[in-house]
Amino acid sequence: MDTEAQPTERDRSLPPHPEDSSGAPGPEGRSRSALVPRFTDRLPGGRITVTLLLCLLFLLAVNLFVARPFEIPSGSMEKGLRVGDRVLVNKLAYTFGDGPARGDVIVFDGTGYFGDADYIKRVVGVGGDHVVCCDGEGRIRVNGRSVDESGFLFPGDSPSAVRFDVVVPEGRLFVLGDHRGSSSDSRDRLGSPGGGMVPVEKVVGRAEAIVWPFGRAGRLAPTDAYAKVPAGEASAHAAAPTGGGHG
Repeated sequence: MDTEAQPTERDRSLPPHPEDSSGAPGPEGRSRSALVPRFTDRLPGGRITVTLLLCLLFLLAVNLFVARPFEIPSGSMEKGLRVGDRVLVNKLAYTFGDGPARGDVIVFDGTGYFGDADYIKRVVGVGGDHVVCCDGEGRIRVNGRSVDESGFLFPGDSPSAVRFDVVVPEGRLFVLGDHRGSSSDSRDRLGSPGGGMVPVEKVVGRAEAIVWPFGRAGRLAPTDAYAKVPAGEASAHAAAPTGGGHG
């Protein structure tokens, strides 16, 4: 006996199902479609208020996870960054790739190392680097290579008035301000716990651009001053941190 179900044609003489008679959505459909209007009608401003709230939540999420503005608090990064400039900090710059590189301008949390605040400085040495001041021409040497920093140093500043000879521990950064004569940086803390070296995990992100004032807005140009510096070989050096406060 053939037990396969056979398609049957609906008896057109029968009245339509009650759910189909009006063509309108049932109670469930009406409640879903009315949910947003009912919610917005209870808020002052209605849909405009909801739109503004969603925009605010979006901006908060971007600030928390992607990028945030940072106001330059001092002249330690002149000539490139002036007091009151707002820079955009890319918080994802080192999340999916390599860590900070020599020449990067970074914002970091100085708590426990510099002070209970965020700071902005330039990376001069990374883990394993041997950083010395100075060579016969007064330039900083990194892993035996003299670096020409004139492209970003404050006019009239020397690379450093403080002598130092350090090996940067793995996972740490040696940072200096571009206005060497007016910057409190790794040189000031060579004899303190941590030796003035910033832990990589304290880095908030990389400064990418000036966003305010509008007349100075633009991308922060990367530097190739450290491009020819060879990889560090910390094991080949036995130098201990020396030096004092910056001049």
